[in-house]
Amino acid sequence: MRLYLLGLALLPLMLVAKSLEECQRAAEQNYPLIRQYDLIEKTTDLTVSNIMKGWLPQVSASAQATYQSDVASFPDRMQALYDQIGLEMKGLKKDQYRVGIDINQTVYDGGAMSSQAAIAREQGRVQAAQNEVNLYQVRQRVNEIYFALLLLEDQIRLNGDLQELLAGSEKKLASMEKGGIAAVSDYQNVKAERLNVVQQGVNLASQQRMLCTMLSTLCGIEVNDVQKPPVVEIGTGNNRPEMRLFDSQLRLADAQEKALNAALLPKLGVFAQGFYGYPGYNMFEDMMRHEMSLNGMVGARLTWNIGALYTRKNDKAKLQLQRELTESNRDVFLFNSNLEQLQLTEEIARYRQLMADDDEIISLRSSVRKAAESKLSHGIIDVNDLVREINQENAAKVQRSMHEIQMLKKIYDNKFATNQ
Repeated sequence: MRLYLLGLALLPLMLVAKSLEECQRAAEQNYPLIRQYDLIEKTTDLTVSNIMKGWLPQVSASAQATYQSDVASFPDRMQALYDQIGLEMKGLKKDQYRVGIDINQTVYDGGAMSSQAAIAREQGRVQAAQNEVNLYQVRQRVNEIYFALLLLEDQIRLNGDLQELLAGSEKKLASMEKGGIAAVSDYQNVKAERLNVVQQGVNLASQQRMLCTMLSTLCGIEVNDVQKPPVVEIGTGNNRPEMRLFDSQLRLADAQEKALNAALLPKLGVFAQGFYGYPGYNMFEDMMRHEMSLNGMVGARLTWNIGALYTRKNDKAKLQLQRELTESNRDVFLFNSNLEQLQLTEEIARYRQLMADDDEIISLRSSVRKAAESKLSHGIIDVNDLVREINQENAAKVQRSMHEIQMLKKIYDNKFATNQ
C-alpha cells in the first residue's frame, strides 16, 4: 500500500495530461478518498499497539474508608481471661481505612491478545480494500468525461473541415455570381449555411472548454487536450479491487475464528498487592494496637473461563454464515461482471461492423458531393442540392467518428469491468 501511495505522490502536480491513464492516476491522487489510506493505516497501528500493551504490568491504585456494623472480636470469656492476666485486647475498630496499589502481570493468555491484534489488522485491510473499491469508481467518472471530450474534439475537427468546404463553395459561387453564371441568392444560401456551421463550431468549443474544466478539476491538473487511447485487447480473469475486498473479508473471518479458540484456553498471571491502612493482615496485632501498617502480598493466579463454551457453537456458525455471505457476494459480482463483459464484447463487435460500413458510406458520399460540385458548375443542379450533399457527407463523417469513439469507450468500459 505504501508503494502504491508513493507512486501516486511522484506524479508532477502541474502536469498537462493527455493520455487516459495519466488522467486516471491524477484523479485518484487528487480525490479526497486517497487520504483515507494513511488514516486507516495509522488507526490500525494505534489499535494494535493498544492491544499489545496488555502485556505490560497493569497497575491500579485505590483508597477506601468504611464503617462496619460489626467486627471480629474475642468471646467474652476470653476477654475476661485476658483482663485477669493484665493483657488488653481491644478488638478491631469498626472504622477502617486503606490506601493500596495492585499490580497484575499477564504471563500466558492463550494467544488472546495476539488474536485480537490479528483481527484489528484484518479489519484495517478490509477498510483499506473498501476504500480502494470506492476510489476505483473515480476511473469511470474520468472515462465518461474523457471520451465525451474525444467526441467533441472530433466533431470540432469535422466542423472545421465543413467550414472550409463551404467556404470553398462560397468563394466559387462568388466568382460565378460576378460572371453572371450564378444568382446572388445561391451565393447567399451557401454563405448562410457556412455561418450556421460556424455557430455550431462555437457551441462545440464552449462544450469542450466546460468538459476540460470539469476534467481538470477532477484530476487536479490542467487538461487542455486529450488523445485517443489505443485499441487494447482485454485478457481473461478479473482484477477488480472488489476481489481483494472479498479476500480480506474471508481472512477477517479466519482471524475471528482463531480468537474463539484462544478464548477457551486458560490464562496465567502473577500479581502483587500492597496497602497502608487498618486493619492489616495481622489481625491479632491490629486488635491490640489499632495502628495503621504496611501490608503486601505476591502470588500467581490461574484462571480458566469456560463460559466461552456456551456460545462457541453459535459463534462458529455465525462466522461460517459470514463466509458464505462473502462467497455469495463474490459469486454475484463475478456473475454480473461476466454478463457486462459479454454485452460489451458484443457492442464492440457491432461498432466495428458499423465503422466498416461508415467508411464505405463516406467514400460514396464524397463521390456524390464532388459530382454535385461539378454539376453545379455546369448548371445541372441548384445550390440547394449541393448543400444537401455536403451536409450528408459531413453527417456520414460525424457518424463514423461517433461510432469510433463509442467503440473505444466500450473497450475501456470492458477494461474497467475487469481492471486488466
